[in-house]
Amino acid sequence: MARTVAETIQAITRRHLLENRGLLFGQCVSAVGWIGGTVPEMTEEQGIVELSMADVAGAGIAVGAALVGRRPIYVIRYQGFMWYNAAPLLNYAAKSKEIWGVPCPLLVRSLAMEGGIGPVASASHHGMVTRMPGMSVIAPMTPGEWTQAWEWFMSHDDPLYVSEHRRSFSIDYEMESVLNPRADITLLAIGASRLNALEAMKLLAAERITCDLIHLLWLKPFEVTEVILESLKKTGLGLVIDSDFEIAGTSRSIAYELMHAASVPVYALGLEDRTAGFAPHLDNPTPPPAKIVRQVKTLITSELKKVP
Repeated sequence: MARTVAETIQAITRRHLLENRGLLFGQCVSAVGWIGGTVPEMTEEQGIVELSMADVAGAGIAVGAALVGRRPIYVIRYQGFMWYNAAPLLNYAAKSKEIWGVPCPLLVRSLAMEGGIGPVASASHHGMVTRMPGMSVIAPMTPGEWTQAWEWFMSHDDPLYVSEHRRSFSIDYEMESVLNPRADITLLAIGASRLNALEAMKLLAAERITCDLIHLLWLKPFEVTEVILESLKKTGLGLVIDSDFEIAGTSRSIAYELMHAASVPVYALGLEDRTAGFAPHLDNPTPPPAKIVRQVKTLITSELKKVP
C-alpha cells in the first residue's frame, strides 16, 4: 500500500530524529492530530520540541539550532504566520552562509491552508521567500516530491523552504505532466492549484478545449525546462496558476520569465488582491476550477482576436 504525503513526512521525520540527532520545533505539534499525521508521536527526549505561542520568537530558536549543526525541522502550522517568522528566517538563516560563511541547514515546513480560516492564517506565502536571497523554495504535493525535498536538504548545508499545502496530505500517488499534441494552452500549476487545474482540464475538455498541464515543483531556483519551452511554443499561450497571491507574486514572476524565454504570451492567476474572511463567501482560496476555466476561455478568445 502506497504511503500518503502525511505518512511520508512522518516516516522521514521519525528517522531523522532517531538517526541524525535531529530536532523538530513548532507550536502545538503534539496536539490532537499531530499536524495532520505528519509528526511522529515521539517525546521531547527524542527530539520533539514544543515552542511557546510567541510567533515572533520560535524561528529564532530553530535558526540557532541549525547554526550549531542540528539540522532542525521548523514547522509553521499556518503559512500566513510567515509574516511573524520572516525576520530570523529571511534576514539571518538565508544570509548567514553568504555574509558570514556560517551554514544554516534548516528545513522550514510552512503549511498552507484555506477554507474560512480568516485573514491572518490562510493562504500560501512562498512569494515572500522567493524574492529574498539565500533560501531555496519547493512546493511538493506528492510523496515522491516531498522525499526529493528532503534528499536535497540533507545533501546541502543551506536552508530550504518547503511550501506545503494541507490538501496534499492524503495524496498517495505521483503527478505526471499532461502533454497533448494539439493543446490550445499550457497550464503551469503550483501547490494546491495543481489539483484544481486537473479538474478544470476536464471541464474544458467537455468544451473541446485541450490543455497541457505542467506541474511546477521547484520555485527557487526555477528552471525553464525543454518540456516547458516545447509546450509553450506548441500552444503559443501559457497560464501560471498559484495558491499564493498573484500581484507581485511567484506566478507573475515565473510568467514573466517564461514569456521572455518562449517568446509567447504567458499570464498568471493566483489569489485575488483582497483579505480573506471567516465566512465561506468571504474566503480567498486557490483559484477554483470554474475560475480557471473562465480565465482560459478568456485568454484563448483574446489571443484569437489578435490573429490577422
